[in-house]
Amino acid sequence: MNFVLSRIFGEPINKIRNSIFNKNGNELYIEYSSGFWRKSEYDNNGNEIYNEDSKGFWRKYEYDDNGKVIYYEDSDGYWEKSEYDDNGNIIYWENFKGDWIKREYDDNDNRIYYEDSNGYIEGDR
Repeated sequence: MNFVLSRIFGEPINKIRNSIFNKNGNELYIEYSSGFWRKSEYDNNGNEIYNEDSKGFWRKYEYDDNGKVIYYEDSDGYWEKSEYDDNGNIIYWENFKGDWIKREYDDNDNRIYYEDSNGYIEGDR
């Protein structure tokens, strides 16, 4: 069975109960006795980049070189994007409603500035 499923998924897989996993242990597919199922896709770093389910709901993810989510979108129309500094601190965030946040950090990762779309500002530039 694993051989046939490996051909279908185009990579070595492992089936455990009602789930199918790739060689890295990422769940590619699961199906429940109720008929509900979910399938996922991963990038070369093992990050989930897409999933969808039997109800038609889907999610997309994009990552930076450090594995941090920089973009998320789903089938309900929600999306958000983020930017990070070299130390992994989130310095910008924005969503589908137009809400946004900007942050700055010093060399010790202390937040020294904050500003948001509601006009709130904290700290000096």
